[in-house]
Amino acid sequence: MAQSSIEWTEMTWNPTTGCTKISTGCKFCYAEVMSKRLKAMGIEKYKDGFKVRTHEDQLNIPYTWKSSKVVFVNSMSDLFHKDIPLEFIKKVFKVMNENPQHVFQVLTKRAERLYELQNELKWTHNIWMGVSVENENVIDRISFLRKTKAKVKFLSCEPLIGPLKKLNLKKIDWVIVGGESGHRPRPMDPDWVLDIQEQCEKADVAFFFKQWGGRNKKANGRLLNGRTYDEMPEYELHKRV
Repeated sequence: MAQSSIEWTEMTWNPTTGCTKISTGCKFCYAEVMSKRLKAMGIEKYKDGFKVRTHEDQLNIPYTWKSSKVVFVNSMSDLFHKDIPLEFIKKVFKVMNENPQHVFQVLTKRAERLYELQNELKWTHNIWMGVSVENENVIDRISFLRKTKAKVKFLSCEPLIGPLKKLNLKKIDWVIVGGESGHRPRPMDPDWVLDIQEQCEKADVAFFFKQWGGRNKKANGRLLNGRTYDEMPEYELHKRV
């Protein structure tokens, strides 16, 4: 568990670590770079680098938080990776089911497996399920997400590396958009961002603009139309009960 600098969450929880590249959005994976760094630092959890691993000892952590949290689950992995057993995914869901005071944000690029397994899982109101959609080549992920029983569904269009015109936002509650950062970031056209923001506004879907990205993402900031967009889905449990 760690406090997070990611704008749309508060902290991260990683009961699994490691992944493999599946689409062009994965090209400059920050989690892969971070895993190698943590391995070099001698962090036991990352002794195998970016190989897919499950961590039973991490499952108890959410029970120890004293106040309600917004939590990004598996920022260093993909819970629906083929090498993560269904039984372990069920254990992670059990933890989320038993901690309704927290919001758990789960994000996957493996939308097909998500759909295949979704009937095996219990979808409580505090589990927000999302898919990554970096360009139109992977737009089918949205259809798989839409068919799940998740109570809150969201899209992460980051890194946005192509236009996403005529998005079907039916049953989608939230859209996050962000540009790629790092040493060799692929450019993001401002028109792509503006088009998605307008689509969300028309569909009455919450829109969150995370960053322009680039080699100096801090300097480039996150203003769009001269303002920040920090919209979130409507939810009641995180009113600091």
